[in-house]
Amino acid sequence: MIKPELFEECVRDFCHRFSELAKVYDGTIQHSFELAAVIDEYSAFVTAESNKEAWEWLVQNEPEPFQGLVADVRQVASSCVAIMEKYRALKLLGGQAEGADYFKNIESCIEEEFGSFQVGANSKVLLVGSGSYPMTPLLIAKRTGAPVVGIDIDEEAIQLGQKVVDRLGPGLPIQLERSYVEQLPVTKEATHIIFSSTVSNKYEILDQLHALTKEDVVVAMRYGDHLKSLFNYPMEAVDERKWRLVETVLRPEHVFDIALYRKAAVIQ
Repeated sequence: MIKPELFEECVRDFCHRFSELAKVYDGTIQHSFELAAVIDEYSAFVTAESNKEAWEWLVQNEPEPFQGLVADVRQVASSCVAIMEKYRALKLLGGQAEGADYFKNIESCIEEEFGSFQVGANSKVLLVGSGSYPMTPLLIAKRTGAPVVGIDIDEEAIQLGQKVVDRLGPGLPIQLERSYVEQLPVTKEATHIIFSSTVSNKYEILDQLHALTKEDVVVAMRYGDHLKSLFNYPMEAVDERKWRLVETVLRPEHVFDIALYRKAAVIQ
């Protein structure tokens, strides 16, 4: 077990390193190797069993200052994940391969994204927070043939993501939009909706989606609780008159877990 004070020092160090690397992003791949190394190191840190006791001690004994640090590092780590996706896209478009452990970790989670509610050829999928390297749309469309719409509020991410799709999945039924859920026709038609774990207001959007979606829609909410909340926005309570948690897909060795929701009226 790592000592709590050393654990906290490590978190502060990660926060500082992420902050410095976020500042130097300039639309090129100049600092991509440094950021990839830090993200891979951090992924191992938040999934290490040996860190859980120190986490619990700090949560119980120093809740307010420590939770402030957690919020800070989560925000800047999420920003760096978005930047790392931009680096990966730029490298692909420049003819370079990119194989960071973080991306392998994410890709291996996609296989079990919807638990028992699997995506098929007749599904329609909406991804909230598609990013610059839209792995999830590419994998779903390639493996199932289902149409996928990805949205993101970052215009650069949409532009890079479209180029990645054109390179890796030409002809696949993938649409990327800089848009909001209430502006999309697919929102009313979606059978499956996925939220990125680094979308900070994902539960606000989930609440909004209740009035905009089909009765039998399935929502996969990527999240991270406890130690994993250093890297991901955690699970939140939902209005049980609208949504019910029906299944969780827990992946101890992976950077996020998945909560599956359905409308309350469907399962009453």
